[in-house]
Amino acid sequence: MDNNHNFSPKDEVFIKIALGVSIALSEIIIIFITSSVQINEFISILFTIFALNLAFIIFGIRQRQIQTKMFKTHKKSEDTQNRLLTIINSLTDAVLSVDSRGRVELYNSATLDLLDEDKQIVGKNLSKICKLSKINTEIFDMQEIFRIGKPYFSTNDLILSKDDEKLRIEIEIIRIRESSGKKNRERSKKFVVILRDITKQKTLDEERDEFISVVSHELRTPVAILEGSLSNLRLLIQKKAPSKLLETTAETAYKQNTFLATMVNDLSALSKVERGINHQTEIIRPQELAESLFNKYHKSAAEKGLALNLNLDNKLNTVKTSKLYLEELLQNFITNSLKYTREGSVEICFRNSPKGVIFEIKDTGIGISSSDQKRIFEKFYRSEDWRTRETGGTGLGLYVSSKLAAKIGTKIQVESKLNHGSRFFFELPKASK
Repeated sequence: MDNNHNFSPKDEVFIKIALGVSIALSEIIIIFITSSVQINEFISILFTIFALNLAFIIFGIRQRQIQTKMFKTHKKSEDTQNRLLTIINSLTDAVLSVDSRGRVELYNSATLDLLDEDKQIVGKNLSKICKLSKINTEIFDMQEIFRIGKPYFSTNDLILSKDDEKLRIEIEIIRIRESSGKKNRERSKKFVVILRDITKQKTLDEERDEFISVVSHELRTPVAILEGSLSNLRLLIQKKAPSKLLETTAETAYKQNTFLATMVNDLSALSKVERGINHQTEIIRPQELAESLFNKYHKSAAEKGLALNLNLDNKLNTVKTSKLYLEELLQNFITNSLKYTREGSVEICFRNSPKGVIFEIKDTGIGISSSDQKRIFEKFYRSEDWRTRETGGTGLGLYVSSKLAAKIGTKIQVESKLNHGSRFFFELPKASK
């Protein structure tokens, strides 16, 4: 059977009622007519009643079909609208629809977060509830954009003041295509406004530019010295200068080359940390890690006449973290201690704590002043102490260390006194069983 002729349960009930009414009416008419009307007139009346009743049934069914279709169309449109609103509300950018006067007609949840509003803003003028200014503090006239009615406008140099903070804002204004007729065109002009918080992006861009500038400055001097030393060395060799002078010039070139190599290594380590490369966690046994570090650095310590000691608790707790980051962090401490310790010892000290394991590197070196301790983790910071200047540090080692510590969920502690050595330590939680 053709599906187009299938009726719903409600339609079937309707048909049954209509047929029942028809039969009842027919019986009444038969009783009435048989007493006073001719049979042919009776038949004519009966057919007329059936015809009218059938038309009534068909009309009713058609109306129900139209209503059902309209309901389904409305439901589909409603579902589409709900899906669209769900998508818009999931966006992190503030999205609004405004009329030609800038009055808000529709907005998503991110709008209230950005504007710090907790109530309805429909009907309010956007330029009044979202006061934007340019970088040069000049007021940004959003209303003028709506008045002119440009098809598209965009800028990323705006500031939104919120309480005590200033947010960097990017705005896009897109005019919705107008209806085809000229009548009421101006009244029907509408816009979609997108507000995007780019504060973090702008901050990162500025930090990157500053970083590049500082690195360029830091590299300029050693590169110039290295070039000059190599040029002088070549000239001295040509003139067959005394070996002592050659050695001095070569040593200067070597120191600058070492500085540059260290700078490159520090920058590479910093890049890895900030990009989160190789940050896989694993179970680490501190005993094995300490022995590995000792084997790696005891020769360097001996060459400087220093003792490299191990001081470890028995049955150290295991920890779960990035082996690469933890090893790099401890290596930075050890190399620093070896660099700034002229006599005495460097000690690798790991001990259990109630929460996990304390990792500590201490030395008998030159120490760090209280004023320098406040700044040693700053990028490119180097103490004015001539003894530290002598070593040619890049000012990145401890900065990288602080980044590494943050990556593995800890914070570096420092205890130091001038001419009495330093100790750097941090704590990691023990691995769960």
